Amino acid sequence: MSDAPTPERRILRFESPAAVLAEVDRIAGAERAGQLKRTGNWTAGQAIGHLAAWIDFGFDGYPVVAPPDLAERARARKPTALREGLRVGFRIPGVEGGTAATEVLEPGDAVGRYRRAFARLQAGTPGFPHPFFGPLTNEEWMMLHLRHAELHLSFLHPTSPLAPANPQHEES
Repeated sequence: MSDAPTPERRILRFESPAAVLAEVDRIAGAERAGQLKRTGNWTAGQAIGHLAAWIDFGFDGYPVVAPPDLAERARARKPTALREGLRVGFRIPGVEGGTAATEVLEPGDAVGRYRRAFARLQAGTPGFPHPFFGPLTNEEWMMLHLRHAELHLSFLHPTSPLAPANPQHEES
């Protein structure tokens, strides 16, 4: 966990893949138009690419190992995390930068990766257990990746009039 103050975030709640994919497109469009405010440390491409990579890790294998004590606590918290969301500021001990897959990407490239990864998730169940939450059902995998997107995309604020807010996935 981090002791740093929490920057301004949007409250997001995604109930479907379509909602999160629409928001990713909106963010990328705002970035291209120079109409994206960031209140976190990552660019739009970094955040979207990170989300794509963590979906793919479930199919291809994870580059990190959870310390056993943290994995035990995460598994106990799994129902809450999947229902209410993931914690801001969590850093994986012993991993440079606190997590994997934070390379800077162009937003368009990141969106393409994310769409491919999400299509993969919709088509099948990842074969590798999550390093913190362990084995998950299809529904739990989907919930996890929707909550993960809520976390990272909440630091990106599209301000473009060409990218209006969608009330189906953003709460006031």
